[in-house]
Amino acid sequence: MNISINPQAKSQLFRKLSAANQAFNQLYPGDKSDRQPVHTVYGGAHLFNQNIAQHFQEKSLKALVTYAPNFSVFGKLFQLKGFEALPTEEKDILAVEAAIKTLPTKKQTKHPAYLSYAIYQKVLQKLQTEALEDFRIDFEDGFGNRSNEEEDQIAVQAATEVAKGMQQNSLPPFIGIRIKSFTEETKDRGLRTLDIFLSTLVQLTDGQLPNNFVVMLPKVTIPEQPETLADCFSLLEDQLQIPTGSLKMEMMVETTQSILDINGVNPLYRFIKAAKGRCIAMHFGTYDYTASCNITAMYQEMNHPVCDFAHHVTKVALGHTGIFLSDGATNTMPIGPHRGDLTPAQQQENQAVVHRAWKKGYDHIRHSLWNGYYQGWDLNPAQLPMRYAAVYAFFLESYHDAVLRLKAFVEKAARASLTGDIFDDAATGQGLLNYFLRGLNSGAISEEEVLATGLSLEEIRSRSFRKILEGRKRI
Repeated sequence: MNISINPQAKSQLFRKLSAANQAFNQLYPGDKSDRQPVHTVYGGAHLFNQNIAQHFQEKSLKALVTYAPNFSVFGKLFQLKGFEALPTEEKDILAVEAAIKTLPTKKQTKHPAYLSYAIYQKVLQKLQTEALEDFRIDFEDGFGNRSNEEEDQIAVQAATEVAKGMQQNSLPPFIGIRIKSFTEETKDRGLRTLDIFLSTLVQLTDGQLPNNFVVMLPKVTIPEQPETLADCFSLLEDQLQIPTGSLKMEMMVETTQSILDINGVNPLYRFIKAAKGRCIAMHFGTYDYTASCNITAMYQEMNHPVCDFAHHVTKVALGHTGIFLSDGATNTMPIGPHRGDLTPAQQQENQAVVHRAWKKGYDHIRHSLWNGYYQGWDLNPAQLPMRYAAVYAFFLESYHDAVLRLKAFVEKAARASLTGDIFDDAATGQGLLNYFLRGLNSGAISEEEVLATGLSLEEIRSRSFRKILEGRKRI
């Protein structure tokens, strides 16, 4: 075939473009393959101890078995697919459960009660094995107003408990602390708490940090705040003789100025750049942000339109940078008003209160997931059943359809050459691939369930539908 542009001319044409493409790829490396926890729990530092994960496991399990003792109550409460047909009587519930267990796998999924049964079992297993995924020892809002002397003492106490947890292997898989902001009013206190905590911890652990340890910097409004924290990290690593780069940070979006600055520009990437490679995640502070928008307390909710705006701007600003994004928390607690020995009427009232709070939180979490936020905050062990119910339902209710669609797209695209709609197919295939990646990461979908797509785990974890197709063309 005839070619008019010779290799030397082509090289000159592409030299500047190649440099620009490579620079772009460095700025936007794509989503990380690291595990992202589905939630972060914030708890006052004064209440933290080495057994926090066990405490959350016990309390969350108790809430589930008390207020959703079986899959039928569970399915009706969250209005899972097929909930209208769920039985009420205990004998009927047991009969349906037995029937599902005896059916072949393919027929199980067609049973109208299957989704409620499957999600309930997954939530139950999760609470029994790893109820708490991520915890922040909170020295900010959850800590309250305390004297400097008291905060010093609690920083030492919290570090001591973390060291004990490391020794006993009792900590959650992700853990960190939230210090006070680096505004002019609280910068000294924030740094002092961080210094005391880390100095105490590494002395007790011979320089070791917990797995997946992170420092949360709240109320970030200017790049100089994360930049200063990054510089503090460097000083502390040097003084404490811990590996360079081992201290990581998260930031919080809590003000309108974090979404649009005085010049009409979104500053979030500047915040990330100022952190000098130390920032791994950006979290949203629902209640501080809605307050900064002058939303009254009654309407400060996660699904308020001002939050949606902030979420979408944040996703656009930080998309494909590898920064994890997290939504905020529902502040309606699923805790009944009555304690102690309860009358049947009091038990019923407690259940009604808990069910309302669970459904509200469930809807908020589903709204976050729909917006592409796969992590959020929890504040109380009793919220964990609704957290995992929402996450698992979000993925499992469309699982079988996604398997069929992804298999069809792969088979079609793998056979096709450059025919008109290949790019549309690839984009849709990438969306389906993202579904399985997120479902696998969250624990909603098992490795075995992913393999039903006909793809290997290596292909799934490549995170690129286009790479999968290219690999299959070479086979």
